[in-house]
Amino acid sequence: MAAGSLVRTIWLKTILRGGWRQVEKKVKEVAIVSGKGGTGKTVITAALASLIDSKVICDCDVDAANLHLLLKPEVEKSTEFFGGELAKIDQDKCSRCMECVGVCRSNAIVGDPPEVVDEFCEGCAACLYVCPVDAVEMVENKSGDLFVSKTRMGPMVHAKLGIAEDNSGKLVSEVRKEALAIAEREGLDTIIIDGPPGIGCPVIASITGVDLLIVVTEPTVSGIHDLKRVLELAARFNLLSLVIVNKFDINREITRSIEDESKKLNARVAGEIPYSLEVMDSIRKAKTLMEAGPPEIKEEIVKIWETVKRELSNHG
Repeated sequence: MAAGSLVRTIWLKTILRGGWRQVEKKVKEVAIVSGKGGTGKTVITAALASLIDSKVICDCDVDAANLHLLLKPEVEKSTEFFGGELAKIDQDKCSRCMECVGVCRSNAIVGDPPEVVDEFCEGCAACLYVCPVDAVEMVENKSGDLFVSKTRMGPMVHAKLGIAEDNSGKLVSEVRKEALAIAEREGLDTIIIDGPPGIGCPVIASITGVDLLIVVTEPTVSGIHDLKRVLELAARFNLLSLVIVNKFDINREITRSIEDESKKLNARVAGEIPYSLEVMDSIRKAKTLMEAGPPEIKEEIVKIWETVKRELSNHG
């Protein structure tokens, strides 16, 4: 395999069919995450996406998606997402023995005759196993929706998780799977992922197997603390990582500390974006920084993308 080729071999676990299979991955995946919310991750993702000619945009922050606010996608396809099962009690069969009430650790079964409160049900199926008259069944629960859309910057895959629903990690995986299918079908080179903040399950689902991870942080005490947690997570997955310091000039001392901590965790700062009130103006206009941002920030975003391209080429 030629050095620098976009083709690399990876191992993916095929959950639906079981086992492991070897596949060739021709599409580069770049995930952008943050240790905490409010760092400017989505704004920077949109700006970088505007610089890529051949790409699929992927919003994996399914719990609180907001990339659509900047890109104004037009939905072309919508698919219901079923993330789990909920218990249902057939009142015609129920003998009112109340065994299900006693075994439910979530206190999701109430009343006489017993009924399931969907918002509390965890889908553990304990009630199913103890019911002596087979009055309980597990039914699929719609947890959200997955969308394939078109934007002024190209195709976009995004999703919306329902209120109080879980399995966001599974929905993230479905979003990434759909984005990869579009990229392969249309011959696109890059998938740029707007990931969720933090280090939980949806973040892990967003970054697993990506070619490059970009972590957006800010020069605050909480910013540097959460940056370290994300980079430690990235190290567990052996991911190539870069750091962007947003609003770096509000505390230059902490910015220097971020540079030092990044080096300790095998990452480096790819760019530092200054604070500017014009950023808020561009957001209010639903424009990316490359469309309506100040010149100094546009220049820095371009430099960051050039660094990203070099890293992808050097480690391709």
